Amino acid sequence: MNVLSSFNMDRHQRVVIDTTDQQWLASPSTGVWRIPLEREAAESGQVTSLVRYDPNTHFQAHFHPNGEEIFVIDGVFQDEGGDYPAGTYIRNPPGSYHSPGSNTGCLLYVKLNMFPEEDNEIFRLDTHNASWQPGLENGMSTLPLHGFKGEQTVMMKWQPDTSLPRHRHDGGEEVFILSGEFCDEQGEYEKGTWLRNPAGSTHQPSTRKGCLMLVKTGHL
Repeated sequence: MNVLSSFNMDRHQRVVIDTTDQQWLASPSTGVWRIPLEREAAESGQVTSLVRYDPNTHFQAHFHPNGEEIFVIDGVFQDEGGDYPAGTYIRNPPGSYHSPGSNTGCLLYVKLNMFPEEDNEIFRLDTHNASWQPGLENGMSTLPLHGFKGEQTVMMKWQPDTSLPRHRHDGGEEVFILSGEFCDEQGEYEKGTWLRNPAGSTHQPSTRKGCLMLVKTGHL
């Protein structure tokens, strides 16, 4: 991959990436590593990526001109606002500023520069201590994380041998699999897989083993 180039930014295209099979790329800060999933440019514009902090590392202080969305997958992420253990969901609005780091090391799922200007709420949620809701079918649970003008971000928990009828995503769908296995007509996707299904796509998803997922809809 050309580290300077745009990458996977045609959002009319379906993309599937097994992040466990990707190379970690060094960031400008020593000890901070990234796997880009979609990106406008090397150090600017919209980007979705996995970010890994080695223990006792910090990233230089910086602004988020168009916001930042973080889910802590593993370890403890830190900034001036506090310590955020695995399972924490974070929204830093447009214009926010921080000096992030990690004493223990951590793994993050990060989306940068994708907030509308008026989506300006600072938000933190420990998903391990949040109230889940029943899902659309038996065996499904949902934890709403954020909603704004048709865009919805949720965690979904599916028990083994659960499925949904075929349905359409008019505004697209993005999925990151935190644990377990997720399937549809086009394949089987294990922990660490990122999927982006374009606007107008249809599928009939299921799981045999059960799964936990981050899901965003309505934004494509």
